[in-house]
Amino acid sequence: MTAHGDLPAPQQGLLVTHFLTVRDKERSRRFYADVFGGEVVLEENPAIVKVANSWIIMNPGGGPTPDKPGVTLEAPKSTERVSSFLNVRVADMAAFHAHAVAKGAHFLTEPLDRGSELRCYLRDPDGYLIEVGQSTGLLRGLHSD
Repeated sequence: MTAHGDLPAPQQGLLVTHFLTVRDKERSRRFYADVFGGEVVLEENPAIVKVANSWIIMNPGGGPTPDKPGVTLEAPKSTERVSSFLNVRVADMAAFHAHAVAKGAHFLTEPLDRGSELRCYLRDPDGYLIEVGQSTGLLRGLHSD
């Protein structure tokens, strides 16, 4: 575990984190630390992994609370429909893909050249979809098909 300075707590303004409802905090924490080279900031209650310049916060689901009445948190029931996904940008797609596969990540496809970027998707242990992309043509003004 790291110092409190690594917790997502801005001294001024704001910062953005991503919260995931997970089934197994340890498994998810390990996935984000291993596959994305994240640093475990807090092991649980909630689990927090700092990944590059962002944080992934993970806790199990649960029913409504006073600050979110009528809202129940749960991990995805299906991997076939999603309403949002984590978007990760990398400098070297080939290196990231090789590293992630070596750490046990399973991609939906190999990285595909979309003109503006190289892109592929994988799922975390709870089925959350993660896009991984490397800007290529976009840097020269090319847009995706």
